[in-house]
Amino acid sequence: MELATAAVRRPRDAYYWRLLATAASFFLFGLGGLCLRLLVFPLLACLPGSATRHRQRARHTIGWLFWRFIRFMHAAGVLTYEIDGAERLGRPGQMIVANHPSLIDVVFLIGLVRQANCVVKHSLFENPFTRGPVSEAQYIGNDGSLDMLDTAVQSLRHGQPLIIFPEGTRTPPGQTPTFHRGAAAIALRGAKIITPVTIEVSPTTLTKNEPWYRIPSRRVHFTLKVGSDIDPQAFAVQGPAPQASRKLNDYLHQYYIKELAADERSTARPAP
Repeated sequence: MELATAAVRRPRDAYYWRLLATAASFFLFGLGGLCLRLLVFPLLACLPGSATRHRQRARHTIGWLFWRFIRFMHAAGVLTYEIDGAERLGRPGQMIVANHPSLIDVVFLIGLVRQANCVVKHSLFENPFTRGPVSEAQYIGNDGSLDMLDTAVQSLRHGQPLIIFPEGTRTPPGQTPTFHRGAAAIALRGAKIITPVTIEVSPTTLTKNEPWYRIPSRRVHFTLKVGSDIDPQAFAVQGPAPQASRKLNDYLHQYYIKELAADERSTARPAP
């Protein structure tokens, strides 16, 4: 019995290699942020073009590098992934709503939608490794202010796709996501269409308050599933703005509870 227990608890799936590769990934991410801030963006600023063109170059560069980063982690054996429906992301005025189980959810989405705006943690504008990229790309810092909401609305009205995580922070494992109403309010005022993306991570990793070196015993698999479009006007006509916002937020909340529960049942179902 003791030998069997020890075998179950022993790290599997090239554990120590994945730990080393995870450390290398974090090192590359930080180094990349500094290189963008100190070398790449100053060079891009020398190219001709308007402020809008400069922002587009910055976002494309970040998105391209983010996808190379995902590919590096895949090649290094840190993770695997599957994406269903990515071709429907990136339309003008589209608000992309996603749940937030892991630290690198935003890396996946920005890598897939390279010209998207994104609502990010305000602290990223103060972090020496990330403040260069988020500032040059003109991402929106989530400081909870009305100005932040107005900026997000204007970006949608100007035709930019917008990525937003209504939870505002990563959801602890085993808990259902809790959405704040700000995302619904932004959608009702500015989005042409809302597209939900369900992100499933198995086993869980890089969750809230979890250190990077606490990796699971086997390789992580990310599943991103793009859902059917939601018309915000279908909720806007249901009453005053606060009521419509509450109904849309409740709809999104229930949608994710249902989708995540279905994914969990599918994962738990034994193979035939």
